[in-house]
Amino acid sequence: MNKTMTTASLVLAMLVATLGTADGGTPAEKGKAVPSPERSVIELPGGGGRIGFDDVGYSKTLKRILLPGGRTGKLDLIDPASGAVTAITGFSTAPASSRHGGGITSVDQGGGFLFVSDRTARTVDVVDAATRKIVTHASLAGGPDYVRFVGPTRELWVTEPHEARIEVLGLPPGKAPVPFHQTFITVPGGPESLVVDASRGLAYTNLWRNQTLAIDLKKQSIVSRWINGCAASRGLALDRGSNLLFVGCAEGGATVLDLAHGGKVVDTAKAGEGVDIIDFSPVLRHLYVPGGRSGTLSILGVSPAGKLTLLGEVAAAKGVHGVAAADGKAFVPDPENGRLLVFTDPYPRTR
Repeated sequence: MNKTMTTASLVLAMLVATLGTADGGTPAEKGKAVPSPERSVIELPGGGGRIGFDDVGYSKTLKRILLPGGRTGKLDLIDPASGAVTAITGFSTAPASSRHGGGITSVDQGGGFLFVSDRTARTVDVVDAATRKIVTHASLAGGPDYVRFVGPTRELWVTEPHEARIEVLGLPPGKAPVPFHQTFITVPGGPESLVVDASRGLAYTNLWRNQTLAIDLKKQSIVSRWINGCAASRGLALDRGSNLLFVGCAEGGATVLDLAHGGKVVDTAKAGEGVDIIDFSPVLRHLYVPGGRSGTLSILGVSPAGKLTLLGEVAAAKGVHGVAAADGKAFVPDPENGRLLVFTDPYPRTR
C-alpha cells in the first residue's frame, strides 16, 4: 500500500467516525453509550387531576408550546426553555376526565392570532396573540376536532369528524375578526388530523382506515388519495424541508409517505400501541410517536430518504395522546394526572 492510499484511508476513517453511518444507525449500533431521555414535569394551572388533552403544538413565531387545557378552560403557553407557563383564560370548562371530549381541544396560530376550537361550546375562539385575550368567536356547524389556519386563503379549516367533513370559515381583516362560514369539504370515512402545506397549496388529512388524502387549498377538493400502510390512521406530521409526510398508526407504529413520488410508502416502523398525534423535529430529524395504550414515547430517526430507525423508547404515561417537539425536547401531555411531561432527547441528529 502506498503513502497516498494510506492517507486517503485515514481521511475516510476520520469522516466515518465524525459523521456516523449514512443510514442513521443508532448510537448503540455504532458502539457508543447514550443515556436514556431525561424526564421532568411541568405542573399546569388547574391541573392536579384528569385533563382530556388532545391537540398540542409548537409556535415558532411565539416560541411557545401551545396546549389547550381541556376541562380547565385555559390555553397554556409554555416556554420550552424555562418551562414557565402562561395561561389564557375565558374558555369553556368541562367535568374532569382523561378523555378529550370537552372544553378546548385544538389550537393554531397565524396572522397575529391564536385560533382555539371549543368542543363544549361548539365555537372557534380568536385570541389576540399579543394581548393574550379572547377578542371574538364564531359558532360552528358541528363538533370540532382540529382547527388550522390557512394562510394563502386567510381561512380557518375545522375538522368535524362526526359529520365526516371539514368546515371552512373565512377570516376578515381587523383587530377582532369574526370568522364566518363559507363551505364544507366532505370527507367520507374521515377526517382525522389536519396539516396545512402552504408551499404546495395542499392540506393533508387521514381517513380512519389506511388512507391519507391531499386537498387543494384553493379548489377545496380532494385531489389525491394514498394508501398509507396503517390499519388505523391517526396523526400526521410534515417534514417541511423535504418531501416526507409521516402518518401515525393506532395499532402501534408510523409510516413515511414520499410526496414527490405519488405518496409512496417508503418505510414503516413499529412503536408503542395506541398512537395518535405525532410530531417531527427538523433540527434533529427525529419523529416522536407516543403510545397511549402502551404508555410509551418512541423516538425514531429519519434519514433524508425517509428511512426510519428506532433510537429509543421510554415510559411516559397511560393515555398519552399527543406530543410537541421543540428545543431538543419532546413535550407529552399526561391526561391522567393533568400535567406536562418533558423528555430531553439525548440522541444525535440523524444523518
